[in-house]
Amino acid sequence: MEDKTVATNRKATYQYFIMDRFEAGLELKGPEVKSIRQGKVNLQDSFARIEDGQAFLYNMHVSPYEFGTINNPDPVRPRKLLLHKREIGRLTAEVMSRRLAIVPLRVYFKHGLAKVELALAKGKRLYDKRRSIKEKETEREIRRIMRRKQ
Repeated sequence: MEDKTVATNRKATYQYFIMDRFEAGLELKGPEVKSIRQGKVNLQDSFARIEDGQAFLYNMHVSPYEFGTINNPDPVRPRKLLLHKREIGRLTAEVMSRRLAIVPLRVYFKHGLAKVELALAKGKRLYDKRRSIKEKETEREIRRIMRRKQ
């Protein structure tokens, strides 16, 4: 399976508990695809929302393509997510009933098509964030000690 990860949202796992992951296509314009292939995309502070039976990705910044024309699209415009109707229905039900957020985790190319990995996520409280920091530090310390013993 050929998938080339272009951008990741590293803060997502820090700020949210990831409940479920799924894949969605992105509806892009020509210069945006070229810019994403160059890795000029930022997922920080981006989120997805379902409106009128369609899913949209907000605040994903795609830098304008440097060799594009004057008609380059807006870098932070809402982009339509390509999902099946039943997936949108399931997401709507999950978001409404369990009060979850839809957060993008990474953007990648799969068989030449731009895809985004989305997650149903629940926001962490401050004490949860502190606990995850502590767990990461202890895990890093254990790996460092194990390396030293070898």
